[in-house]
Amino acid sequence: MAVIDINADLGEGFGRWELGDDAALLDVVTSANVACGFHAGDPLIIRRVCAGAVARGVTIGAQVSYRDLAGFGRREMDVAPEELTAEVLYQIAALDGVARAEGGRVAYVKPHGALYNRIARDPAQAAAVADAVRAYDASLPLLTLPGSAVYGVADGLTVVAEAFADRAYRPDGTLVPRREPGAVVHDPGAVVRRALDMAARHRVTAADGTDVTVEPRSLCVHGDTPGAVDLARAVRTALTDAGVTLEPFA
Repeated sequence: MAVIDINADLGEGFGRWELGDDAALLDVVTSANVACGFHAGDPLIIRRVCAGAVARGVTIGAQVSYRDLAGFGRREMDVAPEELTAEVLYQIAALDGVARAEGGRVAYVKPHGALYNRIARDPAQAAAVADAVRAYDASLPLLTLPGSAVYGVADGLTVVAEAFADRAYRPDGTLVPRREPGAVVHDPGAVVRRALDMAARHRVTAADGTDVTVEPRSLCVHGDTPGAVDLARAVRTALTDAGVTLEPFA
């Protein structure tokens, strides 16, 4: 029987700017990737999300990114490895401090946006992120794409594979860049079918119509897409009805 975690990006507002319905998504997901302030999130939002996650028994993960508030962390940056390690370490530590104050803790790390995609192919940047995780707590799993460059530089870290129910895939198993048409899947029926294929059949149909093998332990449904809460609920219901066990990986 398949065992799957459902994760979503939360805490991505800033000040008076709100993005997504954190409270509603916390009732659906089993893991919350909480923005740490570098691409989104502020101290009050972070604290509220951590408190909500603890109250619902949702696992808290550090959603680390490039320092890019203006670009929402989706602009690729060339950051020196030593600096990137320090910045990722800073984000993990900050979120973990708030989470512990609310009775929880950071249980895993997931890079966001451009950093996520960069470390999938760049061993140097991947090693910088891995060094930060190792420096803070080597027991923290690192959530990434299957086949990511992270696997080659993890050096004792636990690396967990995830898949995206609402993102289009290339034939090589990488994500279609957001700047390209069709990169985000909006049709609820398609998202649900893809989630079931990924969780139970270990496959996803790529943009060119070919099947790509995926074996995720966690499925991501983005919290900033239109109708995100309804999509997440539909995915959770479909997985449960199919006999898939929903359980955090960390």
